[in-house]
Amino acid sequence: MDYLGLRRAMQKRSNILVVDDEPSNVQILAEGLSDDYDITVAKSGFEGFNNALNFQPDLILLDIGLPDVDGYEVCKLLKNNDATREIPIIFVTARDDDDDELTGLTLGAVDYVRKPFCMSLVKARISNQLELRQKTKLLADLAMLDGLTAIPNRRHFEVEFEKSWRFAQRKQRPLSIAIIDIDYFKQYNDIYGHLQGDKCLQTVAKKISDSLVRPMDFVARYGGEEFVIILLDSDLDSTINVAEKIRTGIESLRLKHEYPTNNSWLTVSIGVATMVPQQGDNHKE
Repeated sequence: MDYLGLRRAMQKRSNILVVDDEPSNVQILAEGLSDDYDITVAKSGFEGFNNALNFQPDLILLDIGLPDVDGYEVCKLLKNNDATREIPIIFVTARDDDDDELTGLTLGAVDYVRKPFCMSLVKARISNQLELRQKTKLLADLAMLDGLTAIPNRRHFEVEFEKSWRFAQRKQRPLSIAIIDIDYFKQYNDIYGHLQGDKCLQTVAKKISDSLVRPMDFVARYGGEEFVIILLDSDLDSTINVAEKIRTGIESLRLKHEYPTNNSWLTVSIGVATMVPQQGDNHKE
């Protein structure tokens, strides 16, 4: 995802999960918030936890008093699960005790709203938390992007490769890697200047990205003039076909490069490798 994609993601309508077993509370919150947010409702603690896992809401309004397990226990479950740990939780309660509020905040809740509801205050607190989460997520996502080409960087590649390796190992499926290197790029910079060299990297990065058609295909700038592709569930023949498509596609750009001979075009060299990781294999070795 590039920067513009991240901005579009930030502008989407947020989803709020309301976990409360009291119909009147749910009705008040739904009527007060539905103009601005998509609302999902759960009437028990475990239902709320399962909904959070399945639907990944942007924020959770969590009642403390629930019929099966109290909100504090639900909060613990959410904060101890990798898939839900980062979802902000606002406790909803009729309790008016500082110790109760301190308990919730210590468990990882970001705020408290008290019953009976003051909807303007509820909306303000929700808006503040969603804005904070969106900005935090944007910064985290940007940290995974290469600043020049706007594709994932080496750090993002390492995270993605770890996940792909584990999946391929668990499912016994092929995992392929392709390393792409721009030929004579140092000489390209010497001849045309670093500004043109930056434009060249951006153009090549876009061409590689456009050449990948499956949603799980992944490309990153590995460093300098090197790019790396992860092709999950792709055998050697399929990977070679993708590499050849990229190689010819970059040549078709007709980016003039006078080294090592005049009247030639920019080219790339691509190396590929494929394996089915076995249990016990360590990709770091």
